[in-house]
Amino acid sequence: MVSSKAATVEEYLNELPEDRREAISAVRQVILDNLPAGYEEGMLYGMIAYYIPLKDFPDTYNGQPLGHVGLASQKNYMALYLNSVYSDAAAEKWFRERYQASGKKLDMGKSCVRFKKLADLPLELVGETVAMTPPEKLLTFYKQPEKTAKRKK
Repeated sequence: MVSSKAATVEEYLNELPEDRREAISAVRQVILDNLPAGYEEGMLYGMIAYYIPLKDFPDTYNGQPLGHVGLASQKNYMALYLNSVYSDAAAEKWFRERYQASGKKLDMGKSCVRFKKLADLPLELVGETVAMTPPEKLLTFYKQPEKTAKRKK
């Protein structure tokens, strides 16, 4: 995985080749247009991230903000990390069905949707997916006893 040392989103975007910058910027705008209140945008793990800030929820297993969405330019593709889809089987099923219905080919790993060009990504679905998880819902899932036990191992 390619990781940037950029300190800000603007620095990250400026590092990208023009075609990647345009695609990542377009997806970023969809995320920002649909992001529920309570999340912040910043840089985490070398990518653009949308997360619950530590000032609002400091009790994370690794001392890092609790992430909702990540957006990155990798070596051979761009990636959209959707924690709400990754951590909820019903949300994943819904997302996969909606993606298929869009007519676009889904290339999905455990937690990321890979795309080579902007046209590969159904932006309306991205917006709906981002919007469906307010911070309270993410926190409820994060605090489930079975999830907490797995993180402590």
